[in-house]
Amino acid sequence: MSQPSVEAAQSLEGKLVLVTGGAKRIGRSIALRLAREKARVIVHYGESEAEARQTAAECGAVGLCRANLENVPEIVSLFEGIEKRFGRLDGLVNNAARFTRFDPMDVTEADWDFIHSVNLKAVFFCCQQGARLMRNTGAGRIVNLSSLGGIRPWADHAHYCASKAGVLMLTEALAKAFAPAITVNSVAPGVVRFAEVEERARDLVRVTPAARHGSGEEVAEAVVYFLKASNFITGQTIAVDGGLGLR
Repeated sequence: MSQPSVEAAQSLEGKLVLVTGGAKRIGRSIALRLAREKARVIVHYGESEAEARQTAAECGAVGLCRANLENVPEIVSLFEGIEKRFGRLDGLVNNAARFTRFDPMDVTEADWDFIHSVNLKAVFFCCQQGARLMRNTGAGRIVNLSSLGGIRPWADHAHYCASKAGVLMLTEALAKAFAPAITVNSVAPGVVRFAEVEERARDLVRVTPAARHGSGEEVAEAVVYFLKASNFITGQTIAVDGGLGLR
């Protein structure tokens, strides 16, 4: 039996990549980093239209799309629009997410659904629809943004931690399901600063081996690594956390 050929790492030049939640913070950093790789970026946003337009302008985005990711029909329409306009999708970065803090005894069904509808359910359906479109060209790269909270438990974020842990297992399951043509990997950021951090975040920085918070650019670097990697790297997670998650 002949052996399959070894696939080399790929350039992102000319590749069409969708970034969900690309208007601000980590999503914006990813979009700008992809532009430096000469990728063709599509910026998705939910409510932050002004910021999304600014990011799209700065990264020379070829597309700007709005969709409520709580709503699966809107997710389907988002990808149908990309297929109609471009006929392909080479990369998908599932960055859009929500974050809240509650004592677990105070979490309501609405609180749970608010987090899980975007952090986990939307990630699955974006992966599903993205993979269908990627199969048009026979290859693709998916990167899901998890969190250190999906790896280590945080008492006041049980609902959030559950959603991000779900992203990690979803990544592994879909890496098997979509192989060999489509890879699925995850990036799990630790403390990443974009504004003044709260006291809890400062406490986490104090016990981070790197002795500092991270940046959106450092998270984006890990995302780009997975988007460029060969299909021999799939189902993996990189924690961009300065060593905070080490036992």
